[in-house]
Formats: sequence, structure tokens, C-alpha cells
Amino acid sequence: MVSFLKARRKAVLSEAFERELTREVLRTELLRVKALIATGCVMLVLLTATLVVDPAIANRIWRGTDGMIREYALVTGFMLLEVWIHSQISRNLKLDRDLPVIRRYVGAFIETSLPTLILILQIRSMGAGPALGFVLPMVYFIFVILSTLRLDFWLSTFTGFVAAAELLAVALYYNSSNDSGEPLIYFHAVRSMVILVCGVLAGSVGAQLRRQFAASIAAATARDRVTNLFGQHVSPQVVERLMAEGTSAAGDLRRVAVMFVDFRGFTAGAQSRTPQEVVDRLDGAFAVLVDILDRNGGIVNKFLGDGFLALFGAPLEAADAAHRSVAAAREMLSAMDCINAQTNWPLRIGIGIHFGEVVAGNIGSPRRKEYTVIGDTVNFASRLEALNKEFGSQLLISASVREALGDDGKDAVALGEVTVRGYEQPVPVFQLG
Repeated sequence: MVSFLKARRKAVLSEAFERELTREVLRTELLRVKALIATGCVMLVLLTATLVVDPAIANRIWRGTDGMIREYALVTGFMLLEVWIHSQISRNLKLDRDLPVIRRYVGAFIETSLPTLILILQIRSMGAGPALGFVLPMVYFIFVILSTLRLDFWLSTFTGFVAAAELLAVALYYNSSNDSGEPLIYFHAVRSMVILVCGVLAGSVGAQLRRQFAASIAAATARDRVTNLFGQHVSPQVVERLMAEGTSAAGDLRRVAVMFVDFRGFTAGAQSRTPQEVVDRLDGAFAVLVDILDRNGGIVNKFLGDGFLALFGAPLEAADAAHRSVAAAREMLSAMDCINAQTNWPLRIGIGIHFGEVVAGNIGSPRRKEYTVIGDTVNFASRLEALNKEFGSQLLISASVREALGDDGKDAVALGEVTVRGYEQPVPVFQLG
């Protein structure tokens, strides 16, 4: 059953990771499409500017306006296609759905073929030599460079291959030659090879970016999982350790030190103060106490009004959990004495610590779970804290904590066997200063 739950959790995490990675890839696809639309706009502006500024040049290049109109039509159609692609990607992004692989390759082929079609038009207007030596073959590099944003090695390589193959095919078909009439096959072959290599390099860069995205998303997914399990009661240092060592949401049997902390007389003091003053006082005290817990390797499992439940040894195991809990408790008492000396609302805390076995894990309903501990150890620690009222003390520990402390607990004062509510037999209790 436990192995099934672990496998199920891994599957859920994997699904969340893949979904977020797909969203990131689609976002970069949107960026690529926007760049292509902007490129199309620039091409239309340049065509128009050429016609307006120097109609003679336009006439030499396109042999009249018919060739230019055809280019206008091609670029405009291309931009409308990219607008449609943008809408499809946006739709899939909202639905958390990836684009079909075949559609990506078909789109890459159609997009990369635009310069080829315009090149053929220019060859018919200008001739093979001038057209192939003109600026248009360089436009292929725009598509190859932007293919990096697909974050797919093979798609970028495919884009480079289509550009190189089409450019070479056009050059061979129209039998481009130099002024002496010699074919320029080697020139065109080398240029096409450069375009293909650029496609491979763009694919490599895109693949590296994808790996970096994947690593970032994996780290964020792991951090979110820790946050969901333990809320905001975990220090950054503990979060890093949990991410490195891994966590288990299933119930685990652990030996932990359980600490209950409660403010004495807080309710009476709050009656004569405004709600904001009460919150400020409580938050200020909690900030100091939780910082002490962090330094000693403990976590706040849950806040209980004007108190809290803290754990040492869970979710991260600690062989010296009892020592850490007592060290933290003593530091808390000293810190509260310093705070009380500087305020007109002194607060007295009561602390109870017990050391023993608990079941620790992610517990709750299917819709809302939280990491907590369950067992008699927790109940007895709560009863110990409540005994502070009876003895007028501030820090009480159980016999198991006293035993775990060894020589460090020599100053513990035995209060004898005490009757504890909910327990049939009296139990030994110790007080620490």
C-alpha cells in the first residue's frame, strides 16, 4: 500500500512537472510567433519604403509593381497564418494541452518555405544570379535563429535542413552561374551547409534552454511540494534539506521530541488592548521564538491560538532531538525575559517537552492535507505543558527527555510522580530552569 502511494505521488508530481514544462514551451512558442509577425511587418514596411523612396529601384528589382504585389500577398498571407498559429497556441496554453508533433513540423516547413517562394519570384524578376546574391537568402537565418525558441533540437535542425535544401534546390534548378558562365554549385552548397549547421547549433541551444527550464521547474515543483506539506512553518535551511533528502507524505514511525508552548495570562491581558495591539504583540513574540526553533533544528507544526506545537526530529531525523528541544526551550525563556524587560505588556510562557514515538505524515481529507504528528507522545507533551499552571513553572520535561539528556540534564528537578489528566498511573515529571 505504501509503495502504491509513493508511486501515485511520483506520478502526480511527474504530471505536474510535464504540464508546467509544456506551458513554458508554449510560452516561448508564442514569443517566436510574435517575432515572426514583427518580422513580416518590417518586411512590408521595407517594401513600401523602397517603392515610395526610390520607385526606380523597385522597378529594377521587381520589373514593375506586379512582382511587388505578389510579395505583399505572400508576406500578408504569412502574417495571417502566424496570427492563426498564435491563436491556436494560446488556446492550447489555456487548456494545458501541448501542440501535436506533426503540426509543429508542418508549421516549420510552411514557415521556412516563405523565403523560398519570395526568392523564386525575385529570380523571375531579377534573374538567378542577382536574386541569389541579393539579401533574401539571409532571411533564412531569421527563421533558423527563432527556431531556438521552440526548445526542440530536432525541430530546429529540421528548420535548418528545410532552409538549406530549398535554397540549394532553387539554385540548382535555376542553374545560377558567375559572370563567366561557370556554375556556382560549390558556392551554393557551402552556403546551404552553413545554414544547416546553424540549424543544428540553434537546436543545441534550444535543447540546453529546455534542460534549464526543466531543472527550474523541477526545483519549483519540489519546493511547492515541501511548502504544501509543511506550510510556512519551515525555515529556508530546512526546506533546502528536505529538497535534498526527500520527504514522505505517508505515515512514518519516528522518535521525536514534541514541544508545546503556551502564553500564560495572554487572554486577560488582551481584554484591555485593541485587536491590532494584540496581534502585534503576539506576532513579535512568535517571530523571536520561531527564529530560536529554526536555529535549533525544530519546526512549528501548527500554531494554536496563543501557542504552538513544535517538532524536533520530524520531518528530518535528528539523533539529538531531545537535546535540541531543551536547548531551544531554555533559549526561549531567556529571550522572553529580554523582551519583557522592554515592554509594558510582559508575557510568561509555559513549555512542555516529551520524547517518544509518533506517526508523522501527511494527514487529512483528500482535498486538504497537512503534515502533522499523531500519538500518545503528542498528547502527553500537551498535558505536561498544562501542568506548568499547577507547579508555577515554565519548563517541564518527561522522564524520557531527562533520560535522553544524560549529563546535560543534571539540573533537572524531579517533581515526583504526578497524576496527569487522562492517564491512570502517576508519571514522573521534571522541571528545568
